[in-house]
Amino acid sequence: MYLKTALSSLGRYALLLALVSPMLVTAAGNQNIESFTTAKRLLLQGVYTEPSSRHTLYCGAKFDEQKNVTLPPGFATGKYLNRLRRYETEHVVPAENFGRSFVEWREGHPKCVNSKGKAYKGRRCAEKTNAEYRLMQADMYNLYPAIGAVNAARSNYNFTMLSAQASSFGTCDMRIEKRKVQPPEAARGPIARSYLYMDATYKRFNMSNSQRKLMEVWDKQYPVSPQECLRASRIARSQQNTNLILKSRCEQLNN
Repeated sequence: MYLKTALSSLGRYALLLALVSPMLVTAAGNQNIESFTTAKRLLLQGVYTEPSSRHTLYCGAKFDEQKNVTLPPGFATGKYLNRLRRYETEHVVPAENFGRSFVEWREGHPKCVNSKGKAYKGRRCAEKTNAEYRLMQADMYNLYPAIGAVNAARSNYNFTMLSAQASSFGTCDMRIEKRKVQPPEAARGPIARSYLYMDATYKRFNMSNSQRKLMEVWDKQYPVSPQECLRASRIARSQQNTNLILKSRCEQLNN
């Protein structure tokens, strides 16, 4: 009787494992690229491979394979002028938003000591000592080209809808106020799907309820484009994992 009960329990466990395991595998994040530098290079060389695909997320600025940025007409800013024409790679979900879940970021690590013997913590320490952090930081689905000055101004601020206010960058309707950011409409769909992907893929990152609701609204309000789906397919080849959020949207687009 005991053996029969044990085998029955084992059978139920095996069935549960069979049902759950595919979910665990398909929901896996970046397991292939640990280097943020490598991820940036692969984006340029393997994702943004033709002129029509080379434009920044927030302001639609064009760039070439040498990272020369052409500012859009009417773009203007009085801040971060040393990064005005610089091509940079932006974490849509800021690295700090998931980085603070790592003890190395918050408290440091014995290996995080500079040449003068002074201990440090934060992003630099997490990157040096924790492979899981490096994989999250280098996940290309969360990385987009940006004008350096815009990237600097956005900082690690959360996205939201702001009250009526002029753009912070002239004709580029990127609005920043009191550590909050309202991105241009063209960027809202990709932003939403980056947040939803990171939230669905990594236990280290969790959105607030208000942020989740906003991203779900933007996801529906600004549907996926063929270009976004092409970008995802190219990233999948390099990074060797599937973005399930984009997969479902792109399948609907093609049907």
